[in-house]
Amino acid sequence: MPAPAPRLLTPLIAGACLALLAGCGGSSGSGGGSGSHDNDASQSPASASVIPVVASTNVYGDIAERIGGGKVQVTSIISDPDQDPHSYEANTQNQLALSKAKVVIENGGGYDDFIDRMLKSGDSSAAVINAVKVSGKTAPAGGELNEHVWYDFPTVAGLADRIATALAKADPADAATFTRNAKGFADKLKPLEQKEARIKADHGGEQVAITEPVPLYMLQAAGLKNATPEEFSEAIEEGDDVSARTLQETLALFSGKKVKALVYNEQTSGPQTEKAEQAAKAAKIPVVPVTETLPHGKDYLGWMTANVDALASALAK
Repeated sequence: MPAPAPRLLTPLIAGACLALLAGCGGSSGSGGGSGSHDNDASQSPASASVIPVVASTNVYGDIAERIGGGKVQVTSIISDPDQDPHSYEANTQNQLALSKAKVVIENGGGYDDFIDRMLKSGDSSAAVINAVKVSGKTAPAGGELNEHVWYDFPTVAGLADRIATALAKADPADAATFTRNAKGFADKLKPLEQKEARIKADHGGEQVAITEPVPLYMLQAAGLKNATPEEFSEAIEEGDDVSARTLQETLALFSGKKVKALVYNEQTSGPQTEKAEQAAKAAKIPVVPVTETLPHGKDYLGWMTANVDALASALAK
């Protein structure tokens, strides 16, 4: 679901600092495993043929690199696996990178609204790709949208095509290369979907618990049911306190062995999620850690393969 106002990624620093974009603001994260130039707006493309691309997170930055190869220079704004992306504070260095971009990849759905705000405040003609719009997903009746669409492999395959199209418009001479790379990337997603299908065949209908909605698309594709009280996962995602009653209902999932695994977002842990983790371990229920951005040293395909394999292993115990 979209992060609420208190946790929305904050707007860039305004005023006099904006007049000195090139000199104001510093690096706001560490490099991810994709090898992209994370948060390095000061670098210029090696040649006129290199397309500057800005991605809101290193998840999308890595995908852009797989498709663009040596023809792109990627800046991934959020790249620290130890940081909660919802609390990221945009800065003028990000604004500078966006002002130079030919292609911008954002998640959308309220996840990274700072991208749109900065694009509107600047003078950008970049092609903007919104992953949630590519997914076609909408909020369920009476509910809210789960914006974590990078855990949905069909969406990511569609996103790869859109990135290839945008890069081809920026560099028509290499259009065939981008199309070929996007197809190759999408082909490598198919084994992940097959792994999900095998989990569904073996464990479809079994219940699991989560701390946040981050992995829900993966769990749904695997045929698993989320047994977590909605009030718990919503409160954790929004940074609110969980009521004592809701916490007890959640902990009872483990003490009563009502779930086969706990899928735990490591990037937003706190006292209440730690209690859930401790309860799961005490009941000898496997804990499957997940993150919202790429861990150091991982690319998207390797990261998601590890996630799906960890889930399958946990359910087999």
